[in-house]
Amino acid sequence: MTTTSPATPRDLSPDADTRAALDGSLERLRTGSAGWSALTAAARRDLLREIRSAVEAAAEDWARIAAESKGLEPRHPLAGEEWLAGPYAALVALDAYAGSLDALARGRSPLAGVRIGTGPGGRTVVHSAPLRASDRLLLSGYTTEVWVQPGVTPHEARDAAGLASRHPHRTGGVGLVLGAGNVTSIPFLDVLYELLAEGRVALLKVNPTQDALVPVFERVFAPLIRAGFVSVVSGGGDVGAYLTRHPGIDHVHVTGSESTFRAIVGSDEDRLRVPITAELGGVSPIIVVPGRWSAADLRFQAEHVATMRLHNSGHNCIAGQVVLMSRDWEQRDDFLRELHRALTRAPRRPVWYPSAVERLGRVRDTYPDAVWFADDTRALVTGGGEVETTEYFAPVLGIVDLPGTGAAFLDTAIAHANDRLTGTLGANVLIDPATLAGLGTGFDDAVARLRYGTVAVNAWTAFGFLTPTATWGAYPGGTIDDAPSGIGVVHNALLLDRVERTVVRGPFRPFPRSLGRGRFSVLPKPPWFVTSRTGRAVSEGFARFRIDGRFGPLLVTLVRAFGA
Repeated sequence: MTTTSPATPRDLSPDADTRAALDGSLERLRTGSAGWSALTAAARRDLLREIRSAVEAAAEDWARIAAESKGLEPRHPLAGEEWLAGPYAALVALDAYAGSLDALARGRSPLAGVRIGTGPGGRTVVHSAPLRASDRLLLSGYTTEVWVQPGVTPHEARDAAGLASRHPHRTGGVGLVLGAGNVTSIPFLDVLYELLAEGRVALLKVNPTQDALVPVFERVFAPLIRAGFVSVVSGGGDVGAYLTRHPGIDHVHVTGSESTFRAIVGSDEDRLRVPITAELGGVSPIIVVPGRWSAADLRFQAEHVATMRLHNSGHNCIAGQVVLMSRDWEQRDDFLRELHRALTRAPRRPVWYPSAVERLGRVRDTYPDAVWFADDTRALVTGGGEVETTEYFAPVLGIVDLPGTGAAFLDTAIAHANDRLTGTLGANVLIDPATLAGLGTGFDDAVARLRYGTVAVNAWTAFGFLTPTATWGAYPGGTIDDAPSGIGVVHNALLLDRVERTVVRGPFRPFPRSLGRGRFSVLPKPPWFVTSRTGRAVSEGFARFRIDGRFGPLLVTLVRAFGA
């Protein structure tokens, strides 16, 4: 999600030379669209393998440039975020899409061999990860499920999987991808989705915050650029505005803010003439279900919550923003003390995204009793109000107290999240194994009532974002006139149709405390935690394992993980 709009008032326009260059790019893509539709699934799979080799070669530069653009030294522990959210995300997505294309090339469904079950209300549930032995090791204890919309049978889900890649010879025209400015894999992944799920060649307009990465995008997309299937351009709002109204564009996809979306859609007098999909962020809840937690549980989950807010300095649509807690929980104050400590311990970092510092100033005015950390660069506010309705896109975390315990609290928290918080992108639920077991099947019924596109249980919704065979996007129902978190989904490397949501499940306790106490995991503190001292080394190690598949260095990486 970004806050820099790619659309500007229509009286602004790029200069003549820029317009000519953009027109030329679109003309090449229009010609390339016919070539893309001539490729079989097998040919597209082979092209993805070429792109994978290009990503492998560019991975180190990609992670280094991304870290430096955010004010981090490449070897800073938090620079691991740029390995995971950049080249790692690209590599696992390419592998997953290639697997789906390989299945289609062999006349099979991408869901062949994938376990399918049943969820609340008879929903078809696709157990989308882990699907590889290496994932079971690297991401031990974490799983994802894609819940298909009610009424879709397993047979229908299998038959429809593949989307536009089931019929590669149908052309989808030219799609405009207005790239996000915060997470470097988003533009890359959105382009892949245009090509493989929608059958469209793509013009990627890079957000100005990622201009330093344009040469990297050109390197990794080189096989597609040479063939006329992708073009990469840069520029400000004038370029975005010109392209959204260009007659050579058949579809627009944007990752940004709702204000950006509204600017692109335009007024009745200047309405966008082509379809649009979007991911627009929102205010994500972190529901803390009361239970009996040990001191280690309190500390670990407080660091978990701090990570949800402070990752990427809070400049994430994925970020948790409002903690919904029980005022009747006996350990409420203990948890808040640990949360204060976690917000204090997390390494200091620049607040780098445009206008984020100004938004922090607005928080100071709106919440004079806020508690500030790290030289006043991160805030904890108590009570509702603006924190529930405004996505700050900055390191601001809210605490809202609700009544009740057990199922009663969970019901109240779900209703509050659905009705009071802006957006439907992602929700997080933290619940200890004993309380979870006590709720039985009622817990999944509660998850089904959460109107969010991704629900993470004892995990962060970012895990769903990072898992290519999961889906990422708003809860279904967004329209051009009312799209609080967007329209449609992306990622979705199994190419599923009629998706309702993704559900992520993770371990409440890390290794070794996970032994015999709920969902097992061999991971100690996850490398994406902002408090991990070895986050950069372990995240880079995960990415390098994806590159070369060598288990020797991976074992060294896993040993380092225990030094977190």
